[in-house]
Amino acid sequence: MAFDLEGRLVVGIASSALFDLTESDEVFRTQGETAYRSYQENHLHDTLKPGVAFPFIKRLLSLNDLAPAPDDPLVEVIVLSRNDPDTGLRVMKSIETHGLSITRAVFMQGRSPHKFMPAFNMSLFLSASALDVREAVSAGLPAGQVLPSPTVDDDSMDLRIAFDFDGVLADDASEGVMQADGLRAFHAHEVANLTTPHNPGPLKAFLKAVNHIQDREEERRLTEPDYRIRVHVAIVTARNAPSHERAVTSLKRWGVRVNDAFFLGGVEKARVLGILKPHIFFDDQKGHLEGAAKVAPSVHVPFGMINEV
Repeated sequence: MAFDLEGRLVVGIASSALFDLTESDEVFRTQGETAYRSYQENHLHDTLKPGVAFPFIKRLLSLNDLAPAPDDPLVEVIVLSRNDPDTGLRVMKSIETHGLSITRAVFMQGRSPHKFMPAFNMSLFLSASALDVREAVSAGLPAGQVLPSPTVDDDSMDLRIAFDFDGVLADDASEGVMQADGLRAFHAHEVANLTTPHNPGPLKAFLKAVNHIQDREEERRLTEPDYRIRVHVAIVTARNAPSHERAVTSLKRWGVRVNDAFFLGGVEKARVLGILKPHIFFDDQKGHLEGAAKVAPSVHVPFGMINEV
């Protein structure tokens, strides 16, 4: 019987986001593909070190203990890689050594595998390759570039996810007003359209899938009062009053929710993220990510007009 991916949270991950590939990438850049292939073969049994997205993926997969049965997981993570199957062997062996329950992979020699995302019902693709991510987003697919940033890991199994709002959970229509006419016009536009929800952005479906897992946690707590909630979701946005209300209304109308909201009104996001310590933070603006990437695992979602090149 075929394995059905519908109804699951499916994430595609490139090896460049999951592991630290600094050494092997250096071989590829300086010595070429032949040397790279030899390097990977010679280091086949040398386990790759965790990369920026590793703690996020590890915690996401741990939530499968909420599934009704081991063969019916809530979360599926699939490797999407530019490696060919031979050079991808080291990645799969490292995954096994680290104890990650990732068994599915797509290896496309020298080509971006993002076009296969719909086949796997993916609501997110993470890669360190700016080119691969831009191609995916241009094709209307939910993707983000994992930036060089510190990993957040500790002994707990909590999973903290933080999102910007405009250009990430919502589309960038209101951002267009801001860019064209300034902050005062932006606030006026949001107040005038208070009861009209935003159109969803690239990661709204991912948030909805996360909410489904949070529903399972609430169900578990009803039967096990001592169960400790692990998944926490926040929005960290430059919006502030009076534009905050439309964002909250939109989330409600979409049928999704967050646990916490920070309406910062231009206050540096890194100041909040350094205390919140998310395991991953998504933002569409590189200017905001310059500070964020110094304190939290950060992902650039190159969506909308602000990212047009």
